[in-house]
Amino acid sequence: MPEHPSHRPEVLLAERLTTLLDVVEAEGGSRYTFPQIKEAMEARGVHISRQRWHYMRAGTGPMTTDAKLLEALADFFGVPVGFLTEADAEMPVRVSAQLELLRALREAEAKSFAARTLTSGLSPETLLEIRDIIDQTLDRQSRGED
Repeated sequence: MPEHPSHRPEVLLAERLTTLLDVVEAEGGSRYTFPQIKEAMEARGVHISRQRWHYMRAGTGPMTTDAKLLEALADFFGVPVGFLTEADAEMPVRVSAQLELLRALREAEAKSFAARTLTSGLSPETLLEIRDIIDQTLDRQSRGED
């Protein structure tokens, strides 16, 4: 039976890099660009090409096994190297906390959008019902039920 795509090491690496880039965005407001990644790797004595970075981010190329590159990336993002390569690696507390904050901000953004676009002419009771539906839906999604 074929291996599930998310179990392939190159896909795991891509997912973890995306997670770390999301965390960086949550912490600082913008994602790192390739030139910033390249500069950070070169400062650590490691070369990374745009093509390799693309394959690593997309999970479409061969698994990157260059230990120095993986160590430099882990150092740059402030995580253990195992987080990038091991499916059962525990998520670092900082990463988990930032992802939770990012989720909460996105929920707040969804609520704000709904409030701005749906409130015209609705009764207070209807607005409260809409709020409750949004809260219930977001709660189910955060528990993985949807």
